[in-house]
Parts: sequence; structure tokens; C-alpha cells
Amino acid sequence: MRDAKRLAAVRSLPCVKCGHPDSQAAHSNWSEHGKGRGIKADDAYTIPLCVKCHQWLDQYQYMNRDESKAWFMQMLSKTDRMLSQTDKEVF
Repeated sequence: MRDAKRLAAVRSLPCVKCGHPDSQAAHSNWSEHGKGRGIKADDAYTIPLCVKCHQWLDQYQYMNRDESKAWFMQMLSKTDRMLSQTDKEVF
């Protein structure tokens, strides 16, 4: 499912890995979230990552797929909390 409002909100957040203020909406890399050949995962499964950290996640540079998925799910939970904050709590 595509959700332009969520993507814009995710892009407005800092990178959840390094804190860089310019981030992209990085989609999940797993089929259970809708990912397929040439198909991005559902927009509900996006986290804010800068270009460098997005590449780090997608290329499994320091984690295997299982570790990467566990990390992504933790960051997805954090992202959802950040998006729901109205007082701009610092994470």
C-alpha cells in the first residue's frame, strides 16, 4: 500500500541510525511486508535513514539478514513512536 503522507513524515525525521537530519524513507527488505521482485514493501514498513545508512541496511554490510530484520523491526517501532509524538520528545 502506498501512503505519501507517511513517506513525507518519515523523511522529515532524522536518520534512526546516525541522526543525520537528511533522511530517506527506507522500506523493509522482507516479503512478509509486501516486498517482491521490483516491488517495494508496504509504506507502513519504512524507517528514516540517511543515504549512507540506507545503503548499509540494504547491502547487509555488518549484519546478516536475520540480524538486519531484527534491527529494522526495532527501528520501525522507534519510528512509529517518533511519528506519534506531539511534543517532539528526543530519542
